Parts: sequence; C-alpha cells; structure tokens
Amino acid sequence: MIVGSLLDLGLPFEVLDSELKKLSVKNFSIRAVKVVKSGVAATKFDVQVGHEHAHRNFAVIEKIINESDLDECVKAAAIKVFRRLGEAEATVHGTTLDQIHFHEVGAVDAIVDIVGACIGFHQLRIDQIRVSSLNVGSGVVQCAHGTLPVPAPATAELLKGVPIYSNQAVGELVTPTGAAIISSVASEFGGLPAFKIRTVGYGAGTKDIPGMPNVLRVMEGESQDARDEAVPETLVGVIEANIDDMNPQCYGHLQERLLKLGALDVFATSVQMKKNRPGILLTVICPIPLEEVVIETIFRETTTIGIRQHASYRHVLARQTETVPTDFGDIRVKVSRLKGKIVNFAPEYEDCRAAAIRHNVPLKWMQSRVSQQFLNRYPDELSAGG
Repeated sequence: MIVGSLLDLGLPFEVLDSELKKLSVKNFSIRAVKVVKSGVAATKFDVQVGHEHAHRNFAVIEKIINESDLDECVKAAAIKVFRRLGEAEATVHGTTLDQIHFHEVGAVDAIVDIVGACIGFHQLRIDQIRVSSLNVGSGVVQCAHGTLPVPAPATAELLKGVPIYSNQAVGELVTPTGAAIISSVASEFGGLPAFKIRTVGYGAGTKDIPGMPNVLRVMEGESQDARDEAVPETLVGVIEANIDDMNPQCYGHLQERLLKLGALDVFATSVQMKKNRPGILLTVICPIPLEEVVIETIFRETTTIGIRQHASYRHVLARQTETVPTDFGDIRVKVSRLKGKIVNFAPEYEDCRAAAIRHNVPLKWMQSRVSQQFLNRYPDELSAGG
C-alpha cells in the first residue's frame, strides 16, 4: 500500500521497475493497476514471485541490498528498515538479530516492498514525513507462529511510542513490514500540520473492508508558505567528532558520501586539540531518521573512536526557484522570503556559467547583470524592507 500510494503520487512505474532490477534477486515481477475501494480510486501495487520458500536472515538481506547498484541513500534506508524489523522480531522471540530468520518478511515480495518504498521516497525527493495515528485493526492474524492478536507482536514492538487506535475494523490493518517502514522514515506523528497540498496519492490494500475504503492516503506539499508564515522550525540531529590523525584526502570522500545519504550539511572546523595538536571538528547536520546511518558511516570512514550527538532546532527560510528572462536567455534564481519579503536571492551558478561561456563574458559580470534584472522585477517588495 505504501508503494502503491507513492506510484499514485507520481513515482513513475518504469523508474521503480528499473531500480528494483538492480537487486540480485530476479525471481519476481511487479505490476500496478488502478482499482476502486469503497468509491475511492487508488493504485494497487503487487509483486508476483515464483517458487520462493527462503527464510533469509538479516546478514543475507543486507548483502543483497549492499551488492546492488541502488543509490547509497536507498540502500541505507532499506537496511535500516530491515534492521528495525529484525530487532523487533528478536525482542519478541527472546533471541538476537543474527539468529532471526525473517520467514514471510524475508521473502522476495517483502524485500521488493521495503526497497521499493525507499526508492519511492528518494525518487520523489521527500525530505520530511509526518504520519497520522495508525489504525491497527482488530481481531487475530494467522502467521508462521500460529494465531496471534492484532496488532501482531512484532508490529506492536515496532510501534512503541507511535500513536495507534482501532475503529474495530476486523483484520490486520498494519503489518510488521508496514510498521517497520513507517516507524523508520517518519520524522514525527500526529495531526495534520499547516501546509500547502500539491498532490495526493492513494495506495490500495487487497481486502475489502465493510464501511471504509481500504486505502492509504499520502499528501505531498510544502510545510509552510514562505509568503505568509513565520520561519518554521524543524528538529534535526547534530553529530560531531574531533579528529587529529586522518589523511586530509578522506574528508572530501566522507562529505560526498554523507551528502548522498541525505545529510543536510557537512563541514569541518579547525580546532586545537590535546597535546596542542591541530585537528578538525567534523560536524554533520541530518534528519533525525538518518542519525544511525550517519554515525555508522563516520565510524567506518574516519579514524575517530568517539562521536557526540544531540538534537537541535533548525530554522530555514522556505525557498523557491524562479526562472527570470534576461538578455542572455532564461536564468534560474533561488529566492528566499521572510513574511512575504525577499531577504535572499542567488542566480543559479550553473545557468550563469553556461550563459557566460555562451556569450563569452566573465562569470562575475553575468551574475551581476542577472542579479540586477531580477531586482528590477520586484521594486516594491524589495523597497519595503526585503
């Protein structure tokens, strides 16, 4: 249902299919069809699998994902979901992650569901996910361990700290796989925030539930309108490490990896460390759900043996990109506003560079001319205190 909702939201099926083919498992095919559930049109995503009876452990699934050619951030997100799933199963069964075999969720269709969801979030460039309270259903569910109450034990473990409810609809409405995905990617849970809806997608479930459409709705948009609202605040993770014994060449490689994973910023500050050694304070700012993979990456890619982390509020002006007609062609300009007034703008470097080469003029001159032509478009807004 998660993948179906992302396809309905605008994820191209061909892109999803192409990305999933990067996995070494080949015994599957996917399809997506439009269906109607209790009067609501939705996309039904299905995975067709051949004869598949494998019970894979976490190490095997991690290897399958890591050896693929998927984007690093997709790999990291998918492995994080499977790790959470495995740890929940291990807690329920009183064992360890290494000893857990995933049974149904280790099958190819579950790998495709989880990796497919992570591909969708990445391709749609979704950077923050807020989730409503979850309707878990009621009754019992049949699984490999017998008949269990809803929510299933692993689902309940995964949803610790998450607001849930039941409207007494009979059946399992949140599966362990769905709970693992949602609890891994959600930045917060609760009611609808103030935001501007751009697109809406519906993912269909298999069951028909009397009195309610069995669909998952996803709404995508901007959390704040920069013209009307104050600067929004977002809780982010700040991760730091002091390093004084690493080859400087490694910093560029590390920064590239972390930014590709989804870090919001990576920077290095010169510091004076113990024994009067010059060193580097590495700082990474990232979304809360990415903290674990960022910490693991720093430990693997640097010489540090200790990391600090804390949460911090981040205030960011909402940004827009406007295309400005100029004497040298259309140039994109990044614009930031505060309460309806422009406070920052910057001509797009690559556009200015291409125009400067095309017209054989200095880049700095091109940037200056584009800036002036942009300013001429907003004389009233800028003269009023922007």
